[in-house]
Amino acid sequence: MTRTEKERFWSHVVKGPEADDCWFWTGAISDDGYGRFSVRRDGRPQAVRPQRYAYELVTGVPLPSSTLLLHSCDIPICVHADADVAVSHVGPGTHRENMLDRVQRGRYRNRQGLRLGDLPRQIRVQRSLDLRTVIIEHGWRPELISAALLGVELTHPRLF
Repeated sequence: MTRTEKERFWSHVVKGPEADDCWFWTGAISDDGYGRFSVRRDGRPQAVRPQRYAYELVTGVPLPSSTLLLHSCDIPICVHADADVAVSHVGPGTHRENMLDRVQRGRYRNRQGLRLGDLPRQIRVQRSLDLRTVIIEHGWRPELISAALLGVELTHPRLF
């Protein structure tokens, strides 16, 4: 039996138990730390961002290619989309809004090229991969998710 595109998509999403929890993408992850989902459009394969696919699927609102999706949770593999902006972890925005959000959250480089609150790309990618591995291997385990997001080894001793 062949799964539909939607079934295939949702098979790669793990939702947290609480309504405001992230929904983590466990499928392919690109070299920028964000997810990647393969679809067929006009008979040809095309890679799309899972958060974009989720947003359009859940809200029924097609997004023009010029519209970005901004993460309120700052987790690149979160695909928690909802028509209610108070619930959704991703929301449409412009490039300008994305840059302002980045500055407000301290994720940018200054003129000297120093990162201010931003993670180097390879670390961001590794954290996304580590988080995906935790979710796939252990399911929804808040302490393991937290460790992966912080970049802490799972075997690292804890004080509490």
